[in-house]
Amino acid sequence: MSRTPSAHGLRFAFGTLTVLPVRVSRWDRGAARGGMLCAPLVGVVVGGLAGLLGAAALALGAGPLLAAVCATAVPAVLTRGLHLDGLADTADGLGSGKPAAQALRIMKQSDIGPFGVITLVLALLAQVAALAHAYEGSWARGALAAVVSATAARLALTLAARTGVPAARPEGLGAAVAGVVPVPGALAVTVAVIAAAVAAGGALPGAGGALRTAAAVLLAPAAAELLLRHCIRRFGGVTGDVFGGLAETAATTALVVLSLG
Repeated sequence: MSRTPSAHGLRFAFGTLTVLPVRVSRWDRGAARGGMLCAPLVGVVVGGLAGLLGAAALALGAGPLLAAVCATAVPAVLTRGLHLDGLADTADGLGSGKPAAQALRIMKQSDIGPFGVITLVLALLAQVAALAHAYEGSWARGALAAVVSATAARLALTLAARTGVPAARPEGLGAAVAGVVPVPGALAVTVAVIAAAVAAGGALPGAGGALRTAAAVLLAPAAAELLLRHCIRRFGGVTGDVFGGLAETAATTALVVLSLG
């Protein structure tokens, strides 16, 4: 029996966005469309595992800072560091000031330049600091922050794969997913993620939880959108590295928003 398109989409999402042992059986535009629409579900799984590891560290006597480090490590491990690598490469490409073709060549190099190193350090410091603040409140707040940030990061990927966003290269993951998601589908996924975030935030004790999670899910893709538009102007479109940079930008923004107030 053939698998349904939704099953192919889930396999595409988990097989390309994580190191989980999921075999991608189709690599066409239809599977890519389903995969990018399912991307936030990957964030729920990745964020859930991160939040649980942080909570376990806290229960074993680790302080909030160490719990935050554990939670931050999980998305990096489950993506083989590809999103962080994409953030660094995108920073190097943008920071080079070179024309698009030369900047894209810089991004494909295996080494990381000073712009990439600085961006990585600041992003990881911000993520750990924000998660530590959340775990200081309670294990549940820390776990929720991990889930919300990971889900918002993958929502940014769904939105970046919408119709009208071009690929900067004719090959690679960026070309495979660029423009595959219809705008109405991207908007529907966004509404669903916001509704789920509001429900989760409202379930925790304390005033303002629902509002804060809603703000995080709204502002995280907004920050990623600013980066996306800048990359389109500079590179002519998106690449796999740009998608990684968008995910880390959204994750960091979400965590910072959740730490405020």
